[in-house]
Amino acid sequence: MKIIDRYILKSYLLRLISVFTICMFIFVIQTFWLFIDELAGKGLDVIIIFKFLLFYSPKLIPLVLPLSVLLASLMTYGTLSENYEFAAMKSTGISLQRALYGLVIFHVLLGIGTFYFSNHVIPYGELKSYNLRRNLAKLEPTLAIREGIFNEIGEINIKVSRKYGENDRFLEDVIIHEYSLDKKNNIVIKAERGEMKNEPTDPNLKLVLYNGNRYEDIEPKKVRDRERIPHAKVSFETYEMNIDLSQFNQVDLNEENYTSTFRMQKIDQLEVSIDTLQQSYSKEQQVFSENFSKKSDLKKLKEVEIDPQAKDTIPESVLDFIITDENWKKIQLIEEGISSIRLGIRDLNSKRTQFFAFQKLINLHKIELYKKYTLLFVSLLLFLIGASLGAIIRKGGLGLPLVLSILIFLTYHYIGLFSTNAAEDNSISPFFASWLSTLILTPFAIILTRRASSDKGFVSLSNLYYPLIEILKEIPFIKKRLKT
Repeated sequence: MKIIDRYILKSYLLRLISVFTICMFIFVIQTFWLFIDELAGKGLDVIIIFKFLLFYSPKLIPLVLPLSVLLASLMTYGTLSENYEFAAMKSTGISLQRALYGLVIFHVLLGIGTFYFSNHVIPYGELKSYNLRRNLAKLEPTLAIREGIFNEIGEINIKVSRKYGENDRFLEDVIIHEYSLDKKNNIVIKAERGEMKNEPTDPNLKLVLYNGNRYEDIEPKKVRDRERIPHAKVSFETYEMNIDLSQFNQVDLNEENYTSTFRMQKIDQLEVSIDTLQQSYSKEQQVFSENFSKKSDLKKLKEVEIDPQAKDTIPESVLDFIITDENWKKIQLIEEGISSIRLGIRDLNSKRTQFFAFQKLINLHKIELYKKYTLLFVSLLLFLIGASLGAIIRKGGLGLPLVLSILIFLTYHYIGLFSTNAAEDNSISPFFASWLSTLILTPFAIILTRRASSDKGFVSLSNLYYPLIEILKEIPFIKKRLKT
């Protein structure tokens, strides 16, 4: 390694380490405030909080590192240009490509290291932080309830739109799925408000609900009765429930009950999981299609024979119509068929939702897999963009480089975020969504590197300035003033 390479590498590494440390500290503090409700007020040891932040930190690296690389490269090459050091290099025959050579090799190695890190360290950190978080939630049942989603506590699943009050014990818009003795989720309770009352010495949680209804499924033997009497409904002003909290009182913070989420898996594990899920998904679709066709009562409607030449007749008595008219049997058969069709439509809608969730889970596994490979190239591309912009704008320090870095990084991040959300819903391919940000950055990096190498600005203002002047000269008012 030549002196010039060591000099540039040293200048860059000092800025990279400094920027990375500052950004990492900011993101960790943000993480702490994000989970402050789950960590505070539980009498936790400082070591436990430190362990949680330590285990959670690896997943922040894919966010912090690209931003740090972009900002550090902008500052380094902007300072070199501002201090005319690049001019001195060019006078001795050293081009920009040669000045980038050492750091390009460094970022290739950094990309490989980041890939290894994302495949081994991040899944381990996710495993530890996720399980520790779930175990911490068990220390306080009110914190185990998150707004907007169903949460399993004891023998119930509960969903609330909002928590408020002291220790978040007051609930709003409560929906509860209560497990019955046969382990079927056939009891639903809805209430406008709720309150959680728990004494430290009491092994049970008292849940008081206000102004709601209790629904319980009833399954009559006859198909037509299922449609007519789908459930029993009981209204209430006050409803009390006791929830067993024995599982919350005996918590091992080192326990690891969750080991199979897609963020905890390595590349080989993700590939196996994707293959297994796709096979299960295809089999589930095939089985449902076959079973639905077999149990469908649509064929019964073919048994109904209707004479197109028959004329409507009005019986003398309604009883005669019920007892003697054979069309009544046909009407009954048609009603059973309609009822069966309605139940079939309900099953189709329910299964459609399940299939959507299944496909979304597969897409999440694929996105996680492809994103690991994108980390091989992101650092190098952002370095080329940052170094080229630094050489063009010729500004060091934290002012303009910081602004440009944030704008470029936010563009890159939100393109990836929006494409990922679209891929989760199966709107676009998970592969394309994972690589979209990288594909957009690549031509941008190439163009900027070429313009910086040829000493051209980011935008050639002369190409816009002179044609604009010629157009203005043709305006009568301006033309007249110019003549005078």
